[in-house]
Amino acid sequence: MPNPSPLQLSHELREGVSSDLTRRRWIIGLSLFGTAMGQIVSLYQTGIIKHLPDPPPHSLFNADKVDASTYAYKRMATPDALLMVVNYGITAALASAGGEHRAIQSPLLPVAMGVKTLIDTGTAVKLGQEEWQENKALCAYCQVATIASIASVVLAAPELIKAVKQLFGRRTQPAIANN
Repeated sequence: MPNPSPLQLSHELREGVSSDLTRRRWIIGLSLFGTAMGQIVSLYQTGIIKHLPDPPPHSLFNADKVDASTYAYKRMATPDALLMVVNYGITAALASAGGEHRAIQSPLLPVAMGVKTLIDTGTAVKLGQEEWQENKALCAYCQVATIASIASVVLAAPELIKAVKQLFGRRTQPAIANN
């Protein structure tokens, strides 16, 4: 089955009804939510806003302290939240790439997306650990994005498994819905 034309791709991404596509839409939404968290923190880290409100007062969270610390500026000489925006944007792009049946037509796309969600989660957990070690506090915005990353791994798994089976010879034919 060939890859879809741009017109067919447009239709499939907007109107498709497969369970893989539904999960991909969730991954896109969660990734864009992660970029939104990064954008909010970026506003603070670059001086556009002067305070990041925390959830109801709790000693675990202090976004102002965490996001102004050396921890938040030690990578690539840039505020880490801007890197977070780019990172989650790449994940969203990988989730949106390819047609409704890409696990069969282009199995490397779901493999790349699945691996990327694992990397996102591992990175977020590691950064949360560093955040706590240096500051004895967490950024609630970053931790919400971590939860979104974990959910994305779970959502990516079924399509990833289908794609790996396709790559290693256990070929399946997609169930084509009435389009």
